[in-house]
Amino acid sequence: MVRHSKLQKQVLSLYKQFLRAAKGKPGFLPLVCSEFRRNSEIPRTDVMHIEYLLRRGQRQLELLRNSNTKQLAAFSKFNQKNFEP
Repeated sequence: MVRHSKLQKQVLSLYKQFLRAAKGKPGFLPLVCSEFRRNSEIPRTDVMHIEYLLRRGQRQLELLRNSNTKQLAAFSKFNQKNFEP
């Protein structure tokens, strides 16, 4: 049986909560899965980054649970060349 650290248990709990919250909103489930999969590449030794993402995820979960939430914003790098005022 695999033993998880306290931090790993918190991340798994957050993932389960996201899956439950996203189930009632169309289009959110693939976004949640891809975000967690992308962040799974972070080394386990980078505790500060993981804790930061965990706190950020908890804030995003509260937004997702809000009944008025219909979509989440995705941020990407800004390219000055393609910007036209």
